[in-house]
Amino acid sequence: MALRKVTLGELSFDVSDTGPEEAPAVLLLHGFPQSYRCWDGVAQRLNSQGYRTIAPNQRGYSAGARPLPVSDYGVPALVADALGILDSLGVAQAHIAGHDWGGVLAWHLAVQHPERTRSLVAVSMPHPAAWEWARENDPDQQHSSRYLAEFRREGEIDQVIAAGGRLRALMVPPLSDEQFAPHQALMSGGAATPALNWYRAMGSFRALGPSTVPTTYLWSTADTALGRVGAERCRRHVTGPYRFVELEGITHWVPETAPDAVAREILSAAERT
Repeated sequence: MALRKVTLGELSFDVSDTGPEEAPAVLLLHGFPQSYRCWDGVAQRLNSQGYRTIAPNQRGYSAGARPLPVSDYGVPALVADALGILDSLGVAQAHIAGHDWGGVLAWHLAVQHPERTRSLVAVSMPHPAAWEWARENDPDQQHSSRYLAEFRREGEIDQVIAAGGRLRALMVPPLSDEQFAPHQALMSGGAATPALNWYRAMGSFRALGPSTVPTTYLWSTADTALGRVGAERCRRHVTGPYRFVELEGITHWVPETAPDAVAREILSAAERT
């Protein structure tokens, strides 16, 4: 198994599906402005340990899954996509890992669909209610979140992201040119506006309940987008088994810059369930 197309209604998603089909499945959800390719190193390590990995390009990223209305990019639709992809591949339950925006969706899947979630590993995204509380109350997080207002305004930012200079300055380094290239190709190839529509459709996360499944949160001390207050507050939103992993100096792009650490925590969580 490798890259395949999964069709849900009128939308067609590119999905990297690797490892033995009958093996325990791990759903890997990418964030902004990445793609399923950000999980390549993690997937290789999980496959070598006998796990199946399912890493989709999410709504807006694949050319066949770019509806026009901003309202089509709300979290409920994105969660439904993830469940639909699992259903299409015959997967009833999966270990779920999400990074950045993919972490938001992973938390929602774990909280709203624990029957489908064997374990949760959130990378560079605490429980969304903890993040929202920090954004409202922590001056450091408020400073780090200033970009949100810009991303929500339609217009010039779409062209800026598509052109790539700003993303390159943000992501390279620590990403290599080879790691950065597929993400930039998507942005310049039509994914910039749909990807930004995730921010424009973003609602409040304050009402999201606690995670009851085995949960791990990975946070880096060098993450300039997410501060310590949200990381430490995350524990308040987990009632199941919980593990907090603090990584030193690995910036925000953890799946690509520290695949060994991410794979190790996914495997550890899977082995505990």
